[in-house]
Amino acid sequence: MKSARKSDDGMGSALLGVARLAVYGAFTVLLMPVQALLVWLRSPLRHRLPRAYHAACARILGLQVAVTGRPLLARPTLVVSNHSSYLDIIVLGSLIPGSFVAKTEVGGWPFFGLLAKLQQTVFVDRKARNAGTHRDDMRGRLEDGDILILFPEGTSSDGNRTLPFKTALFSVAALRVDGRPIQVQPVSVTAVKLDGIPLGRALRPFYAWYGDMELAGHVWRMVKLGRVTVQVEFHEPVDVEAFGSRKALAEHCWRVVAAGVDRAVSGRGAAAAPDRPPAGSTPGGPAVAGAPAE
Repeated sequence: MKSARKSDDGMGSALLGVARLAVYGAFTVLLMPVQALLVWLRSPLRHRLPRAYHAACARILGLQVAVTGRPLLARPTLVVSNHSSYLDIIVLGSLIPGSFVAKTEVGGWPFFGLLAKLQQTVFVDRKARNAGTHRDDMRGRLEDGDILILFPEGTSSDGNRTLPFKTALFSVAALRVDGRPIQVQPVSVTAVKLDGIPLGRALRPFYAWYGDMELAGHVWRMVKLGRVTVQVEFHEPVDVEAFGSRKALAEHCWRVVAAGVDRAVSGRGAAAAPDRPPAGSTPGGPAVAGAPAE
């Protein structure tokens, strides 16, 4: 592709971008009715096909996923991750056979809203008056043995830091299934390289989509580029009983996820062990800047 015509803005190849979008679109449209049938039949394959689909989409769109640690694939599990881009869904979806928790607005998006529904996304309204209903929706899915993937920041960041975690939806972690507490696995997702060159603050917005960025323009700039390496660090699973409250659990998850993002951004690599409270310590400890918010 080195000889491909450069795009008008001088960044990447327009020919590469068109090819990627064409293959992605055709592949997606081909599999949508298959997944719809699997969901209707409640086939176990309805969880496996999205994982294979996202893995293929990552290759089509030039995303190279580098993994540290191991995902907990036991059911049920609540996965909590930082969030900087719609591309996080492809990255995590390629590794975890689960369903995402998303804002209700996503369900109304053209095309992508339908994709979210086919992956059995749980849609939540962040308004306080509806929080109880949506916690019940999540609780029901976990009781059915699903893996749910939650972005507790509530919005996407610039990819250089982790925003405070909102704690309300962590209340589902108090659920016990077959007498055991729900396992919660923190995950850090960070775009780190473009064609092998480390991404700095100036280039990370080619991956990160946040603020008032226009979606179509961001997608077009991204697909024209080369290969983006995304570092995913799976941290040690925990449960609410080790921390005493959802707020303390959310703080712990924020700390380990934020530390993982900081390490990836600075190029220091993964930690040898996760940040856990010492035995006998008071769960939660003192609040710190950037810690979880309500």
